Amino acid sequence: MEFDKVIEKRVSIRNYSSKDVPMDLIAEICESALHSPMAGNIFTPRLIIIDDPKKRADIAEAAMEQYFIADAPYLIIVCSDTTQLSRNYGEQAEKYSRQQAGAAIENMLLKITSLGLASCWIGAFDEEKIKDLLHIPEHIKVEAIIPVAYSSKTQKISARKKPDLKFITFFGKYGQTREKMPKRIHV
Repeated sequence: MEFDKVIEKRVSIRNYSSKDVPMDLIAEICESALHSPMAGNIFTPRLIIIDDPKKRADIAEAAMEQYFIADAPYLIIVCSDTTQLSRNYGEQAEKYSRQQAGAAIENMLLKITSLGLASCWIGAFDEEKIKDLLHIPEHIKVEAIIPVAYSSKTQKISARKKPDLKFITFFGKYGQTREKMPKRIHV
């Protein structure tokens, strides 16, 4: 799929098919995280792949009862280990780690879309419950849950309303706009 189309097509999908996703596609998705920018080339994200139905159900429960999560055959739990980053960057490590996790997650979501799969970035969950369920050490931060599945095709995808570029893009200083900014660049 052409890159601009992948960006345009990527949406949060919450209705999943029971069709199995081949493990080689899961590996491709995880590998896409390796291509995200990292401060000092220190890779902080850690990925836990969950395929056990009971664990998926328990994770869905811990994710504020978002039960659709359990319908996906795979979950990728994105965590961060800031140990090395903290040694190199001190107080900035936490901020860099969040940025790095976000970059890795977006790479994975775009890869999921390019493979014709469905997902949803899940950020609402009880971190301590997730840590307990998956035996995640205390110093590791849980960043997101990424369900990976084929779409059930029943979820209606509505056009996402987006602001004009002139409302989110400033020149020279915050709040300063230009009249000649196009409303939208169609990809």
